[in-house]
Amino acid sequence: MSFLSSFDISASGLTAQRQRLDVAAENISNSETTRTASGGPYRRKMVVLQEIPSTSTSFRSRFSRLMNQSASKGGVKVTEVIEDQRDLNPVYNPDHPDANEEGYVMMPNVDLVKETVDGMSATRSYEANITAFNAMKLMAQRALDIGK
Repeated sequence: MSFLSSFDISASGLTAQRQRLDVAAENISNSETTRTASGGPYRRKMVVLQEIPSTSTSFRSRFSRLMNQSASKGGVKVTEVIEDQRDLNPVYNPDHPDANEEGYVMMPNVDLVKETVDGMSATRSYEANITAFNAMKLMAQRALDIGK
């Protein structure tokens, strides 16, 4: 793994954690939405992350990678954002316009505490990636100072 690929790894982590934070914010903001464009209540969304495997370190694979510039250097990527299929929460409110015949309204399956914790976790992971990025930047600056 080359020194500069460390920047790519941190950048991929920053991008992934930013999307996690955006999805947590979307879930919180729609925690009371009983009617969406698709017709039903809002369903909680979740981000699926996948590792970007680093390539082999053999001379042949590194040489071909440098010639083709096609292989990945490691990190993480968002593969998809999926809807949580857990049951919706029935709440008794007969005056609500979306209430059924028994007076129950199907509310989104969003747990505010869980979304807050997910948002905090994404924020801390984002900060950790920034710290790693800044440490690598400082190392690069110090290496350039050696040459002076």
